[in-house]
Amino acid sequence: MKLKKSWLLILLTLIISLMISACSSSDGGKDTATSVDKEGEAKPASEVPQEIVVRVNDDPDFLDPHKATASISYQMILNIFEGLMAPETDGSLKEGIAESYEISEDGLTYTFNIRQGVKFHNGDELTVEDIQYSFDRLMGKSGGEKMSNNFDNVASTAAPDANTFVITLKEPNSNFLYSLTGRQSAIIPKSNDGKHNENPIGTGPFAYEKYSPGTNLVLKKNENYWREGLPYLDKVTFAFQSDDQAAIMSLMANEVDLTSVPWQRVSEVEGSHNLSHQNNNSSLIVTFNETKAPFDNVKVRQAINYAISKTDIMDSVFAGYAVELGSNMSPAMGDYQKKGLEKMYAHDVKKAKALLAEAGYPDGFKTKITVSSHNDMYSNIAQIVVANLKEIGVDVEIEVVEWSIWLDRVYFGRDYQMTTIDLTGRASAFEILNDYISTNDGENFFLFKDAEYDQIMSDVLKETDQAKQIAYYQRAQEILAEQAAAVYIADYQIVWGSDKQISGLKSYPFWFHDMSEVKFAN
Repeated sequence: MKLKKSWLLILLTLIISLMISACSSSDGGKDTATSVDKEGEAKPASEVPQEIVVRVNDDPDFLDPHKATASISYQMILNIFEGLMAPETDGSLKEGIAESYEISEDGLTYTFNIRQGVKFHNGDELTVEDIQYSFDRLMGKSGGEKMSNNFDNVASTAAPDANTFVITLKEPNSNFLYSLTGRQSAIIPKSNDGKHNENPIGTGPFAYEKYSPGTNLVLKKNENYWREGLPYLDKVTFAFQSDDQAAIMSLMANEVDLTSVPWQRVSEVEGSHNLSHQNNNSSLIVTFNETKAPFDNVKVRQAINYAISKTDIMDSVFAGYAVELGSNMSPAMGDYQKKGLEKMYAHDVKKAKALLAEAGYPDGFKTKITVSSHNDMYSNIAQIVVANLKEIGVDVEIEVVEWSIWLDRVYFGRDYQMTTIDLTGRASAFEILNDYISTNDGENFFLFKDAEYDQIMSDVLKETDQAKQIAYYQRAQEILAEQAAAVYIADYQIVWGSDKQISGLKSYPFWFHDMSEVKFAN
């Protein structure tokens, strides 16, 4: 009997010990089923809020997807809107609102089978009438202004039944499917006409909740999203903060959960936060208004290309997290990029001075570079440009303006002499290069004009053979380099810092904070 009692006592002790061990972790008893809130208090995993704060540099230019032009806008609003097609992270396309599609043998007719059960954020069922309305609006057929040049080649659109939408082209267009994502042709409800900017409504994973200019854009979960089980997050807040250094302080203080990290400060956050690297697939350029003297002279533009040190910019501004460019396409585009052009204008002050003299400016000239304040890197680049061009007698004044003013004066108004900006990456080689087509009034803010270039960009759309398409695109890049349409500096790498509990972040070959699969781990 004594033995039996002793055995029971030992067994009971063992069970209690195991229970205590099961509730403790190997790191000294910290409960692994908890998380830390913004004030540092431990919270049970079941109570972890699925809400994220994402820092972006500035406000969107428009919430209306058909009017938005700035890449910073699409970073956010592509969570609200969708198109017939959807982008993949590798640059390819998949079906979006369209469940399937067929292209006729002559390449002119695109027939889309529309996904059933898709609802707008206001609860209305998406119909082919909404799709028709969206394309009519983009093409200026609703009595308003044309909002996109992407559909000038469209001969007709039709909805033969409730589940089918047909687009017929005038001529074959090898790039046409890329015009059908949420970025280029978001599908919006006809019932919201006149209110698309004040109260944007789409079919995406998140719905618009509130926009506070200068502060944030708040989105909420689309409870009726057609992709079953998504999204995970209940709320997404895009917080506007132009100062990179202040953003890092906000990340370290758990005031934001995701932000880009200045290249020089990566080491400060790599232990406490997750870091991911994204090839930006953009072209950072210093460019000119080519209708204003002296930049209407190709020799002046070439001289500036020789004078500006790309190495100085890459080392000083990006701490080496960049790859040198020679034209308007990143190595991220693979075979489409023409390699070797980055060596065309190796830094050469003597050659730059000689070209200026040939152009009629032996003593240099005075000019102004206008840059946006929404990202510190533009001012930093401008300072290097000033120092480099001083060596060839060019006196450059730096003008720093707010992002909205830069868009209004430089991008839309073409009222500038020089500027620096990074042209956003896109999944399509054509869309990367079409900014320079002389008739592309919406995007060709450099006012570049070259007859051979225009012809190449017209011919490539009719070409179905990929190898020949690549040859066209590579020749187009050579023309941009030869004509010195800009100083093509680099494609820089973005380093993202995020809360260690976050998973599901995805990288695209263009700027898009896709929140559809993001969640906080329990």
